[in-house]
Amino acid sequence: MELQDRVAIVTGATSGIGEAIARRFMQEGAKVALVGHSDDQGRKVETELRRLGAGECFYVHADVSDSAQVRAAVAAVTQRWQRVDVLVNNAAVMKGVRLVDMDEADWDLTLSVNLKGPFLFAKYTLPAMPHGGAIVNISSVHAVATDVATSAYSASKGGLEALTRALALECYRMHIRVNALRVGAVDTGMLWNNPRIMSGKEKVDPRDVAQPVEIAEAALFLASQRSRFVSGAVLTIDGGRLPILGSHAP
Repeated sequence: MELQDRVAIVTGATSGIGEAIARRFMQEGAKVALVGHSDDQGRKVETELRRLGAGECFYVHADVSDSAQVRAAVAAVTQRWQRVDVLVNNAAVMKGVRLVDMDEADWDLTLSVNLKGPFLFAKYTLPAMPHGGAIVNISSVHAVATDVATSAYSASKGGLEALTRALALECYRMHIRVNALRVGAVDTGMLWNNPRIMSGKEKVDPRDVAQPVEIAEAALFLASQRSRFVSGAVLTIDGGRLPILGSHAP
């Protein structure tokens, strides 16, 4: 097993991509802390994943943008398992609103969850991460080629990729790898609840939509020793979505 007895924290682990990553890590023998803010959903996912018969997991409540809650979550993991080998910063929000119509509170929320959250988890996890550890940040094609009504989300993901490169340099001497996945359309609530898609203004070809487990496979690669010589990289996994966004093709 590729992650046998490795300790992982996965944020936004109670649904979608995060849940798929947690599930895949556990299948490879990992001990996974499922970070989320909906306790009912968190306990449900915890129960489901414990039935896998491989790895371990427990649910940890945390608002990823709140420093005190992040510190408490990391402390709960290190108290239970003494270290953190892998951190996956997956939690994110997206507001499909044009910039001039966006409330400041929605802008602040997007940047706080999508960019401040990874900063906080990295800050408080790194002291507990031994040599050979890995950080995987979940970015988006919107970081480099976006569409209307995604300014806050795009800014946050562009910042996350810059953070990935900078943190990889800081972690070089610590022998901790920092990479990102730049994902395209994925079959999650974030995609289908996008107001532009719900209204029909934006069309998504089902052939361009990945399943969360496909993203999880790429996350496993970056978390495992198969990618031991990869750091500061952004791996695009989008089924060709990036050129479509870049050209604004229908």
